Amino acid sequence: MLIVEGLRKTFGDREVLKGVHLTVKKGEVVVIIGPSGSGKTTLLRCLNVLEMADEGTVTIDGKQLQFANKPSKKEIINFRRLTGMVFQAYNLFPHMTALENVMEGPMIVKRINKHEAKERAEQLLTKVGLKDQMHMYPFQLSGGQQQRVGIARALAMEPKVLLFDEPTSALDPELVGEVLKVMKDLANEGMTMVVVTHEMRFAREVADEVIFFDEGMIIERGHPEQLFTHPKHERTQQFLRRIQ
Repeated sequence: MLIVEGLRKTFGDREVLKGVHLTVKKGEVVVIIGPSGSGKTTLLRCLNVLEMADEGTVTIDGKQLQFANKPSKKEIINFRRLTGMVFQAYNLFPHMTALENVMEGPMIVKRINKHEAKERAEQLLTKVGLKDQMHMYPFQLSGGQQQRVGIARALAMEPKVLLFDEPTSALDPELVGEVLKVMKDLANEGMTMVVVTHEMRFAREVADEVIFFDEGMIIERGHPEQLFTHPKHERTQQFLRRIQ
């Protein structure tokens, strides 16, 4: 479903991504862990083309984007439709209700009529446990509820791959569980997901593969049980000792 080949990204004189290669099969959940500033978020942003990589290719569901060729705006927009992004900050439109936030993308980008968009949004908000809050505005919702609106909004675009950038890091600890439950349900339904997170328990329970990322590179990857219990690389061992 997702193939990343030789992805490089530089900010000034700092190389943030150093030739990343990654493959994610359809229906897989790949969790990326690693220290802050290691390039994890930049990698996700390049997959969603919110950030333009300098080199490399990303292929999603057979459609390829070559960064060295400087893709056009139209190519970027079309490619971005293949992914859904859930951010740390919820990035909801404050003047729109939860329902309107979820309806907006399909209506503007996919030209879906209002009735169909509303019906789909209602289904998705019910799916993430917000049936009774869909007419509320973001300021009336808790952080966990806002993040679930964000997940529904991403799903409304019918993406091939769902990308999560530390979706629980801005939440109070007691609200984390409700967001992780929605993510677990999506994983069980076969949604292809790439998740950057500090939630190690989620990584252990849900991931098909865990990747340890540091200094712009994949240092180690493997099944959660193997990587958390018997990490092979010294840097992975060091990181896990500090967080466990």
